[in-house]
Amino acid sequence: MDARLPAHIEVSGLIRAVESEGGFGVVLQKGEKDAGTILVLTTKNGRNSRLWERMPQLDGSRKFTCSREQHDENTREFDDYVTRRKVSDPDCWVVELDIENAERFVAGVPS
Repeated sequence: MDARLPAHIEVSGLIRAVESEGGFGVVLQKGEKDAGTILVLTTKNGRNSRLWERMPQLDGSRKFTCSREQHDENTREFDDYVTRRKVSDPDCWVVELDIENAERFVAGVPS
């Protein structure tokens, strides 16, 4: 049996945790309710965005890893990548967390 939380509960928990600390969280794309992949965009005041995806590790676990960082001089490349990910996996969730040190919320998410 898979011990993974349903995706919609995990997403809801992320957003509530960020909002309880004074930040802002929003679902940009709803995915498959129970087993959808979750992509997390972290940002502070809309700048320095990072994309976190759950990646398989050598020990068999799956943890969130930063797969892309937005550079202020070329934001289009970052946006294009996120768009391609959404198109390639229409069942994925895309969540944006806007708060100082948003990575701490992603790091605490169980796999």
